[in-house]
Amino acid sequence: MNSLNTASLINLLGFTVGVALYALLLVMVVRHRRAKGKFSFDFLLLATAILGLLWNAGELVAVVWKDFGAGAMAPVLLAISYSALGFLPSVVVHSAWKNSESQNRNTVWLAYAAYGLSLLATFFHFQSIVLYDVAPSDAALRILTVGSLALVAGLLIFNFRRTLENKRIWIAALLIFAVSALHLSSDAEENSSWLVELVAHQSSLPLVLAILLQDYRFAFADLFLKRALSLLLVSLTAFGVYVFAAAPLLALHAAHEENDIQRISILLTFWIATALVYPNLHRFAVWLVDKIILRRADYAGLRVEISKTIEQRDSAEDVLNETSRRLASALSARESDWKLISERETNLPGVNFTARRAEIFVPVAESPFYAIRLDDFSGGRRLLSGETEMLEAAALLAARRIDALRVTHERCEREIREQEFSKLATEAQLTALRAQINPHFLFNALTTIGYLINAAPDKALATLMKLTALLRRVLKSGGEFSTLGDEIELVESYLEIERARFEERLAVEIDAPQDLRNLRVPALILQPLVENAVKHGIAKAERGGAVKISARLSNEKDRVFLLLNVFDSGAGANSDELRRNRQKGLGLNNIEQRLRSHYGTAAVLEIKSEEARGTTAEIKFPVSKSALIK
Repeated sequence: MNSLNTASLINLLGFTVGVALYALLLVMVVRHRRAKGKFSFDFLLLATAILGLLWNAGELVAVVWKDFGAGAMAPVLLAISYSALGFLPSVVVHSAWKNSESQNRNTVWLAYAAYGLSLLATFFHFQSIVLYDVAPSDAALRILTVGSLALVAGLLIFNFRRTLENKRIWIAALLIFAVSALHLSSDAEENSSWLVELVAHQSSLPLVLAILLQDYRFAFADLFLKRALSLLLVSLTAFGVYVFAAAPLLALHAAHEENDIQRISILLTFWIATALVYPNLHRFAVWLVDKIILRRADYAGLRVEISKTIEQRDSAEDVLNETSRRLASALSARESDWKLISERETNLPGVNFTARRAEIFVPVAESPFYAIRLDDFSGGRRLLSGETEMLEAAALLAARRIDALRVTHERCEREIREQEFSKLATEAQLTALRAQINPHFLFNALTTIGYLINAAPDKALATLMKLTALLRRVLKSGGEFSTLGDEIELVESYLEIERARFEERLAVEIDAPQDLRNLRVPALILQPLVENAVKHGIAKAERGGAVKISARLSNEKDRVFLLLNVFDSGAGANSDELRRNRQKGLGLNNIEQRLRSHYGTAAVLEIKSEEARGTTAEIKFPVSKSALIK
């Protein structure tokens, strides 16, 4: 196939594809307008679709007219076609102005100048028809060439607050148009190669892509760009197959008759092959739009990232803030937040969205309920079904994390309340134990004092003062813990009173090293044991006996334990009596419960007794440096 035929084929194919693409764009602009029943079309998109359709349709008619027409094509149609092409650079500059955050007057005048150049070129096209009955006008095309280069300079000079990456898309499109206008105004068009013809006659496609990519990246990316790229790819594939495969094979059959069956079979085979490869071309177009043009996030990976991130958050507010921030970043929303919603609003759809806003319901198990709000999507972005599913999945992840946090918080609060109740119960038991101090002992002490009043008044007074000091010490201490030294002093006061009653029948021995007396121990931990020793041991022995109290440390498996031992050499008890006494003993039960509450299974109360050999009660619980009260 020679160069001229290839260039003609390129033009014919390019204009046909252009008509299809711009017609598709026009249909989508009409179908997806902002409101029904009134003129609410987007001006830039509507103008782009109409201008591109006029240019490609006019050129396609011109090519077909030249081949089949009886004469030259009407110059008016050519003037309309080239005028439409001349307005496309103005729409590109208008798009740049619309997206610019700068409000200086230079940007406004640059857009006005672009439309002025397009109007001037249109004037020269129709003036050429009136004066010379010829179109297009070479002067108009040269004006567009120079004007496009001037617009490129303006885009580079004026500050649109755009990155170079964004500017170069406009600049490349305008430069291609400038080359196209220059070529169309020259006399070498008919001898040009197919590549030059492709750039010259199809310059409208880069212009429209520049507009869509900058102003409507998301609004028409899935609706237009994917279909447009698929159509372009299949057209290029069909062209390449024909030029590089079908044409050489058909040339071998040039000597055969026109309806040669092999000739027809070759064309059909390549048609079918092109149809079979289209699904792969469409998938490539989808990948190109999502990953390269739009840089769309990997939604499956995004859900995993959100899940991992919110697992590290410890409050519903942090979970919602993190989720809304990541969703806004993935969907190019300039604003994001969340709000509390009423229960009646939970009947709304999972994702409720309009053109520029989306509200995502977070389906927590119980009130309060929340909704995440995304606002001001960039590039006119619209949510598609896949993005809606992703938002619902992300909201569900956030809801499950919030529910888990609520359960955890409720469990912690319940445990705290249970600990408070346990503490109150322990304090109540301790208060009861203090109030108890064995009324039997008090009665005996008062009886002894009454006896001493007659026999030894001085000793009776001393005993009464010791009893008063003992009661004051017991009732004054309100804390759950005390020191071992305070407990020893309390026991000594108690035994002094008992010694006034038993006299020489009661001997007392206390072995508690001074360096241990600052250890922190539960309050009233020794007094009930000493009281039992006197009551059940010394009182029942005819000759009385001795009460020995000792304290020492023991190291077991890298832990330090305090051992408190109370021994009485009294009557003792057999195993049955010991078991009954432990079951009935309020003081012993109180000690065991408090030890279990403070130290768990690490604390032990053990009692051993033999008849006529005495009884030993031993308490063991762990201590540490933090248990020292300085």
